[in-house]
Amino acid sequence: MAILKPPSKQPKTTTLQVRLEEEVRHNLDRYAEFIDAHASYVVSEALKLLFKKDEEFKYWIGQHASDHKQEKIQGEVLTKTA
Repeated sequence: MAILKPPSKQPKTTTLQVRLEEEVRHNLDRYAEFIDAHASYVVSEALKLLFKKDEEFKYWIGQHASDHKQEKIQGEVLTKTA
């Protein structure tokens, strides 16, 4: 039984270019084929799962929530520099 399920509808998306190890890319494509979905869907859902499961990340994001709110107040284009 697949951990990820194919999408029921197409959510709003954005583009991201990444570099992957060849074996990871191969397995990504095979998993996408396994669940009859696009590789981008598998990546997106896998990241959502990671964010949901990582307790340390959830704590960190809670500590930095005010930073994100401040960025949103300044408008849709982020002006905060890293």
